[in-house]
Order: sequence, then structure tokens, then C-alpha cells
Amino acid sequence: MQKLVIYNHGKDSIPWGEKTKALAEVAKRQGFMFISPDYQASNDPDLRVKQLLAMDVSAYQDIVLVGSSMGAYVATVTSELIKPKGLFLMAPAFYLPGYQRTGFKPHAERIEVFHGWQDDIVPPDHAWRFCQRHRARLHMLDADHRLLSVLPIMADAFDRFLRECPS
Repeated sequence: MQKLVIYNHGKDSIPWGEKTKALAEVAKRQGFMFISPDYQASNDPDLRVKQLLAMDVSAYQDIVLVGSSMGAYVATVTSELIKPKGLFLMAPAFYLPGYQRTGFKPHAERIEVFHGWQDDIVPPDHAWRFCQRHRARLHMLDADHRLLSVLPIMADAFDRFLRECPS
């Protein structure tokens, strides 16, 4: 059985930053392949969705989509078609001006969201609104938008998330 984690980086981030590397290590220990597409060519979230949907993931039975900020938007919108086992979202860029989608229909058996109380890019109440509407588990932490100060907490939670994701 092939298992895959796809990490979707944020608008001004890179495919293999600090969060990506930490979560990749966790995923590999759990027996998942791990990829992080490079979206740096476009800051348009909906073009990034098209880029992810163009990837052939048919060889994988269990897929988990991970996203940070704009990447969380990409993962969530894409989940409607890819139908992953899980969505692991960090500081999701939801309900922001300039984004085509303001309504979401995530299709995942498990959704977990991390957001920082000190986030000055995406208001914390946007995460609350999404989680309330979709009955997702929400972790509000004393951190800024990048969430790097709580990376060990998120890595531990990701380890648990992957173990508990339905197969």
C-alpha cells in the first residue's frame, strides 16, 4: 500500500523550508512518501490548485494533504477532488480578499488546523470559522503566522495525526 504526504508551502515560502523538513521526517518515519511541489512561479492560489491537481497521484492509496497559509487553501480546495485521508492545515489563508473561493467543501476523513493567536496575516477567527463549520480539530497556539516557535508541538501532533488517520 502506497502512502503519500503532499506538503503545500505558503505564498512567500519555499518548498523545503523548516516546517517542510520537520514534517517530512515525521512522515517518513510513518512509512509515507513525502513530496513538496514548488509553487514559487505563481502567487495565485487558484493556479497553485491547478498545478497540484495536474500531478498524477493515482499510485497512492492513502494521501494526506498538508498546507501552510496559502498552501492550506490549496490543500483544502484540492481535497474536494483528491479526497485525501487527512488535511493537516497551518495558519490557513481562508476568507481573504483576492482568493477566488470563500466557501469550502473539504473532503477528508480527518481535518486538523493549527493557528497562532499572534497571526497578523490571517486573523485567528478565520480558522475558528472554518473549524466550526467543518467540525475540524483546532489548535490555537501562542505564535505568529509562521508558527515556527511551536514547530516541535506541530511535529508531535502530525506524528499522532498520521498514526490516527484511517487507512
